[in-house]
Order: sequence, then C-alpha cells, then structure tokens
Amino acid sequence: MKKLALLAPVAVIPAALLLGGAGPLPPSTPDLGKAEGQCRPGEHGPSFMVDILGLKDHTGKLKLEVYPANDSDFLADDNVLVGAGKTFRRVEVNTPAEPTPRLCVRLPGPGQYTVSVLHDRDGNRKFNWQRDGIGFSGNPRLGWSKPKAASATVSAGNGPTTLRIVMNYRNGLMSVGPLKGA
Repeated sequence: MKKLALLAPVAVIPAALLLGGAGPLPPSTPDLGKAEGQCRPGEHGPSFMVDILGLKDHTGKLKLEVYPANDSDFLADDNVLVGAGKTFRRVEVNTPAEPTPRLCVRLPGPGQYTVSVLHDRDGNRKFNWQRDGIGFSGNPRLGWSKPKAASATVSAGNGPTTLRIVMNYRNGLMSVGPLKGA
C-alpha cells in the first residue's frame, strides 16, 4: 500500500544530478514562485481567483501553489521545477478572517495547470497531516496517496478564472476529507 506522499517529506534527487549536471538549481527558499505569482491590482491577465472553502479555522497561513498538469511535475520540488524552466507559482498569506477567502495567483499564460492549497495552521512551513489542511483544484477525493494530476487539472483562459477548492483535514483515525458541512 502506498503512503500518502503528503504525509512526510520525501527526499528528491534534483533532476540536474540525474541528467548529468544540467546546471545549478536555484537555491531552495520559501520565496520561489512568489514574485511570478503575485497578482496586480484588478488583475486582467491569465490568473486563478481561488475561493477556499471549508477552513477549519483562520489560524496560520494559506499557501497556494500552481504546477504543470502532469503526474511527474504535480507537487514536485519547487527548485527543480524552476531550475528546469517549468511553471511554478506560489502565493502565501496569513489566513484571512473572511469565511471564504479568495486568493489570486498569476499564470504564465492560458492552459492546463494543477493547484494545491495548504492550510498551515501553525505557520511552521511543514505539512502535518494530523493538524493541517490540504485542498486541490478539481476537489479530488483524497486517500493515502497524492491525487493523480488528471483529477486536479484545471484550465485557465486569457483572463481571471475562478476556482473553488474545498479543504480536507484528518477526520478520525484513518480518513482525510472535508469537514462536516463544508
């Protein structure tokens, strides 16, 4: 049985090392993808306007990330994606007080993408499956492994595209899903 890839950090061998040293990777930093993902006031270009539903509370931070729409790049290491010139965007904010926060993330252009949202309730930048929440575009049903990219793939047009992502939290001993009533 495969373990949920989101449950524990996984050592990733940088693609540049596997490809015979294709070049240096950017330094790993929580700021990767933030400048590219920041929306302008009144954003009119390709972007996702993400409504986040079913938050357990309004503590900590929300981290929204955009990935290419394929299984090998979906939830891949950010500095590997950036180093390979692939799409990676990030928006990180203190969890807003609104019942349904809306986050905006700019995209490189129209096309197919996957999106994840982490509710990092203690703000420590580490996913804790017992405490934190996770949600994906397409709102796939979660099991103990990461969802397939196809179930989380969404299309962006030339302007803002609205998405609704339902957050999932640990429910009981062995299940992960939306909160009751979410």
